[in-house]
Amino acid sequence: MDWQRTGILAAAAVVALVLAKQWIGFSERYDAELATRIAAQQPQTATADDFSAQAPTNGDSTDAPGGDNFVPEVTQATDPAAVTTTASASGQTIEVITDVARVLINPKGGDIVRVELLDIFKDLDSKQPFLLLSNDANQVYEAQSGLIGKNGTDQSSQRPVFASDKTQYTLSEGDDTMYVDLNYQQGDVAITKRFTFERGDHAIDVEYIINNQSSEAWSGAMFGQVKRDNHQPPKTGAGFGVSPFLGAAITTVDENYKKYKLEEIGELSADKRRTEITGGWVAMVQHYFVSAWIPPQESNNLFTLRRQGEYNFLTFQTSEFVVPAGEKLNVKAVFYAGPKDVDRLEALAPHLDLTVDYGWLWWIAKPLFHLLDFIHGIIGSWGWSIVILTLIIKLIFFYPSAISYRSMAKMRKLQPMLADLKERYGDDRQKMSGELMKIYKKEKVNPFAGCLPMLIQMPVFISLYWMLMESVELRHAPFLGYIKDLSVMDPYFILPVLFGITMFVQQKLQPTPPDPMQAKIMQFLPIIFTVMFLFFPAGLVVYWVVNNTLSIAQQWVITRQIEKEA
Repeated sequence: MDWQRTGILAAAAVVALVLAKQWIGFSERYDAELATRIAAQQPQTATADDFSAQAPTNGDSTDAPGGDNFVPEVTQATDPAAVTTTASASGQTIEVITDVARVLINPKGGDIVRVELLDIFKDLDSKQPFLLLSNDANQVYEAQSGLIGKNGTDQSSQRPVFASDKTQYTLSEGDDTMYVDLNYQQGDVAITKRFTFERGDHAIDVEYIINNQSSEAWSGAMFGQVKRDNHQPPKTGAGFGVSPFLGAAITTVDENYKKYKLEEIGELSADKRRTEITGGWVAMVQHYFVSAWIPPQESNNLFTLRRQGEYNFLTFQTSEFVVPAGEKLNVKAVFYAGPKDVDRLEALAPHLDLTVDYGWLWWIAKPLFHLLDFIHGIIGSWGWSIVILTLIIKLIFFYPSAISYRSMAKMRKLQPMLADLKERYGDDRQKMSGELMKIYKKEKVNPFAGCLPMLIQMPVFISLYWMLMESVELRHAPFLGYIKDLSVMDPYFILPVLFGITMFVQQKLQPTPPDPMQAKIMQFLPIIFTVMFLFFPAGLVVYWVVNNTLSIAQQWVITRQIEKEA
């Protein structure tokens, strides 16, 4: 009996620790850090687009592309607001509006300096678009790209200033594709930087068209990078703020998904800062959202992670290419800035979908998400999809659960006998253990049968937790009328209270521990878990309430059967 109860307590403790570990820090701490960082920023006047890109050399200089000191990066910061506001006021910033995004492009360098997600709200009250990338007083987070190398336009302290036909482009009704061309003349070489936007898509094709009408060959390489400071994204949830992973992710030859926290980037050794791979990608990951550069997949690309001053740079560089005299060449990369859409990321590049970080149990969590998504496609409600998914999981584990509940029911039947043994042999543990084994053998009860099925199901519980935590689809998804957002806590705490009640009822159907101290701990568990679940996302609590309710029904039926048999 002690072994069974201890096993159940241990299983519950592990689940509680895994769940509670993710919910750390109060909103005051976040707000204080943000206020301190903003207050520390000082306006500066240097241009934000000065690059220290070096031309490639034939030697082993560390300043060559691929060398340890090479990275196309901003050498001087600027007043972030001046980059966007001043340019916009002078009519220089190029504004692109599609059905899902508003994008600002700086003609100097052709960098993407702002991305607003029009199809995703910052919050339900303001209905403002979610701001992912921006270069302003609150954050520096932008996507830079250019041409480097022998004839590259982006050399040290110099970047091209592109011309465009318009300063505002809008995707028209009925059109599925929109092209935004920026033009630059480099002597007899005409260079077009083309941005391609598709309806309903957060991926942007960034293509360089190099038309070499000179008498000599043109050579260079394309680079793209995410430049980001250390600001924390807006907290998710309410009350307690969730602290998921924030940092860089990359795919390597040895690992499909390798990630580094922001604070780790500046501490990377030389061999970990750089990696070469055919294809590949590099991404900046935060809760629910990701920005990523996907270079040409047929090219052998160099990837670099680096900290320079207060900024982090996630860079790719293609292998060098040559445009013969009188010929034209196109080189294209894809920049994605949007929600963690598993299917879209999976289609963009191999293993990019792993940025939807389900943890080490991803191989369970990912099929669970696809099943949840399939159910949602039929019924159209994420809340009811969770209910049906819970029912399916319960059916899958019906037999292991039945074994556990049957064992608990038999142990409950043996309570009077166990109490008698404790009274007679309470001081003689060896004698009491021997008598217990005799009773278990006579009544055909396995004390371990109750906790083993629970341990088998734990990986599913944990992976489901991660899946629900990482699914951006639950963000602002309504349920049951009063719940406007399944990704934040229940505003009226109805679901957590129901969870506590169902957990209490479950305990009443289970045998009482013979140890008084253990019995007291079990009595407090529903209260402890209820308090903890007050701050959990409503979608996760929906799962537990439904799971507990189905468990109560199954356990009650099995207990009645055992009592009838007796």
